Amino acid sequence: MGRPKLICSVIIFVLLTTVGCSNSESLSKTEVHKTGNPNAKEILTLDQEADIFQFEGIIYKTGIDWVEELTLTKDAQVGEILSRNDTGTNFADGMSNKLPVGTKIYSTKEKEVPILLVEFEGEILKYYALVEG
Repeated sequence: MGRPKLICSVIIFVLLTTVGCSNSESLSKTEVHKTGNPNAKEILTLDQEADIFQFEGIIYKTGIDWVEELTLTKDAQVGEILSRNDTGTNFADGMSNKLPVGTKIYSTKEKEVPILLVEFEGEILKYYALVEG
């Protein structure tokens, strides 16, 4: 009868020691994962043929079906393509992976959707802002 009590006491002691000495702080920590707007490298990893440029820290992409169906009116020039970057890394404002340097970027009169227009080879291209949320 004394032996089962001793075994039970040893098991309780080991359990209490294990729980008491564990790093419970790491169990209670909450990890926060921030999400942000996608960058050029992320977009081009998902779609190597994507036609993108960066304007005011945001990547804009053309060739999105529902955007192409919209009727939009060109407004004021807001920028232009300053350089080309085919790699998708170290993208900065004014960079494009396909548009030539000097291509003009325009806002739209319709402000409901985040779209910029580009006039390229006599055609108006619609670029949608790729933002998180």
